[in-house]
Amino acid sequence: MIAVHVTHEAVEKMGGIGAVIAGLATAPAYQKAFERTVLAGPLLATDRPAAERLGPGGKVLYSSLDGVDTDGWAVKFRPIEKTYQVGFVYGIRQLADGGGQTPVDVEALLVDVFRCNRDRLNLFKAELSAKFGIASDRFEHIWEFEQYVRLAEPAVEALRAIGCVGRADDPVVILAHEYMGVPTALKAILDGRSDVRTVFYAHEVAPARELVETHDGHDLMFHNALVAGEAAGRSMDEVFPAIRDFFKHPVVKAAGHCDATFAVGKQVAKELRFLDPAQASSPIELVFNGIASGPLTPGERAASRRRMIQYAQNLFGIRCDYVFTHVARPVLSKGIWRDLRVCHELEPVLKAAGKTAALFMLGTLAGQRRTRDILYMERTYGWPVAHRTGYPDACNGEEGLAELFEDFNRHHEAVRVVLVNQFGWTQRLCGHRMPSEMTFADLRCGTDVEFGMSVYEPFGISQFEPLSYGAICVVSNVCGCVDFARHAAGGDLPDNVLVADFTKPPAADADRPPRELTRVQRDAVEAVEGARVAAELARRLPADEQTAAALLTSGYELARSLDWRRVVADQFLPAVRRACAMDSLEAEHAPACARQKAQAPRG
Repeated sequence: MIAVHVTHEAVEKMGGIGAVIAGLATAPAYQKAFERTVLAGPLLATDRPAAERLGPGGKVLYSSLDGVDTDGWAVKFRPIEKTYQVGFVYGIRQLADGGGQTPVDVEALLVDVFRCNRDRLNLFKAELSAKFGIASDRFEHIWEFEQYVRLAEPAVEALRAIGCVGRADDPVVILAHEYMGVPTALKAILDGRSDVRTVFYAHEVAPARELVETHDGHDLMFHNALVAGEAAGRSMDEVFPAIRDFFKHPVVKAAGHCDATFAVGKQVAKELRFLDPAQASSPIELVFNGIASGPLTPGERAASRRRMIQYAQNLFGIRCDYVFTHVARPVLSKGIWRDLRVCHELEPVLKAAGKTAALFMLGTLAGQRRTRDILYMERTYGWPVAHRTGYPDACNGEEGLAELFEDFNRHHEAVRVVLVNQFGWTQRLCGHRMPSEMTFADLRCGTDVEFGMSVYEPFGISQFEPLSYGAICVVSNVCGCVDFARHAAGGDLPDNVLVADFTKPPAADADRPPRELTRVQRDAVEAVEGARVAAELARRLPADEQTAAALLTSGYELARSLDWRRVVADQFLPAVRRACAMDSLEAEHAPACARQKAQAPRG
């Protein structure tokens, strides 16, 4: 088989999708099943040198932007470029999962869509409207929408040009990662070819995320609205009519026309059916994400903890007993204020026991700062404990979080917190107070607790990354990784996983319509649940080496059941084979846009 992953992360990892593709492609079972892997997406920037267009180590075989052409690729690409008035970059890049698997070479196909043949594009948009209900004229002023519609036709043509052609019994599998890949999948569906299967890879349900993040009730409101909507037989846009104006809504809804949908968690599957009740009769496969797992000796873990503890002492002047971490983009969905609430509740408990803790929040919304700027901020006002508004420090939405962290430290002694708004975890990138031998691995291997109590988290790979190294992972029940952990553990979770539930309304508001559950009710829920989580976390924190060793063992055992090799062998490939094993008569003769198997969704 040939796998085509359509994604905005065809070259650069900007979020979780790049990590997912790397995890899949480096798994041995995946490599055995697929003879070729192609990553297709839009060219996001045109100002790079030719040698950098496919990332570090990438090999450009053809680039119309740079006049590069090896092996005569121009013969295949130029007619398509002329027809659609676009450009192509094609070559080889390497994928690595970061978890010890052997890196693999894959093909990358980028389309320069900054120019286009508008007449042809408008014909395609008319088809999207007539057949899939996507009214492009409402959203084409939004580049985040427009570029992926422009990508579709030339990408499908170019894939054929590079030999992505299958057979009815051995098809090309186009995996549309999130809404970004859907227009390309729809173009393939419109072509009606029997040698192609399309899969919507739902890493989230974008309209659901929009509703959660823009309503003050967040997950409390949305979870209960979804339950009430299911009970009443109402769809998402019936409960929330304004969501129809969100540009991703019609695109994700149209993804139901794909041959199959892969959902990374049970909640995602529920949200898809809430979005479009018609999906209840189409195949929705549960394909959880995996995590990298590897053994760690107690001595190696102790060495990483020593470096983290030394860093805390250099920053705060205290030698902490416990290390807490949270690695995430500092955005609303990550619920970072919940970390501080739990830490607030832990303060008197630790203080009474004569213990201390330090929380390291690593995440940035402004990219990697220059070393000279980091050293200047460290020297002049004590970054990263202290922050100032404006680049090179807190900006792009980091400002509010920086203020929260500084205010927390003014009122707490036993628990200290620090926002490291810098991409990287080395002394060169983070300043002289970080130990010289520190690496990013220490951040994952040396933590006692990883926080991740998100308000919206379809899976949550990063929340479980320290699991293999004996950490206690504190996650919210809306995180898809919780379902996978329960599935792998056979029900009862080890002490390494502590689940918070912020979705139960206060008793006094149990009968309140979900949409009326706002910040007042959410604050009440978070106060009670934050105290419960803190008390349970205090009970689980390792008090001695024996307890820490037991957590290391149980964490690794669970993590081994969640790694990418098992996900690919047990979930991903069986789901792909079911999508490919469509009835041959249907594949040959039924209109592709009507391929909706009448079968119960799996999971």
